Amino acid sequence: MNCIVMNHPLITHKVSLLKDKQTGPKDFKSIVKEISMLMCYELTRELPLREAAIESPMGIVRTQIIAGRAIAFVPILRGGLGMLDGLLELMPNAKVGHIGAYRDPETKNAVVYYEKLPDDVEEREVIICDPMLATGGLACETIAHVKKTGCKSIKFLTLIASRQGVERVNAAHPDVTVYCAGMVDGLDENGFIAGGFGDIGARLFGTK
Repeated sequence: MNCIVMNHPLITHKVSLLKDKQTGPKDFKSIVKEISMLMCYELTRELPLREAAIESPMGIVRTQIIAGRAIAFVPILRGGLGMLDGLLELMPNAKVGHIGAYRDPETKNAVVYYEKLPDDVEEREVIICDPMLATGGLACETIAHVKKTGCKSIKFLTLIASRQGVERVNAAHPDVTVYCAGMVDGLDENGFIAGGFGDIGARLFGTK
């Protein structure tokens, strides 16, 4: 399975707080930001470095800085917006695109209604973010839209994923690694994650 579960104790603890229905919008939003920051730290662990000369207070020194492909964050509206602040806190120079998508309640098919990506997105490492990966349909459709730009390097970042959703993404896009803060085995009869966060948009923004 092409999936990395970030089970650091701090991340696992904070995910549990998100599952608590007593956690209100203000705290919920703050915790999503905190988890996203912690996950971004792990997600970028393998970024390549290159040598550089800089002028320190003690003179010229040789050190290492990040090299290689630049980053673009692409949150899926609207839940993915809750993760964006935490990601940009660590990588403020990353470009940001947006994908608007939803799951049709009758057909259960993913519908993309909005797309705005950086002009040079095909040259960047794209990190698509959405707090939940349930059936995987929305993730697969979003990844497909980004690939149409010619982008060759894509990762999918989510807070909680179902095993079924990860397997569906793996089957459709074997080149895309899924990073999650927790994985569960069950979906309910409506295709939602059993024991998940509920309506992410409502809990983040206090609206239905």
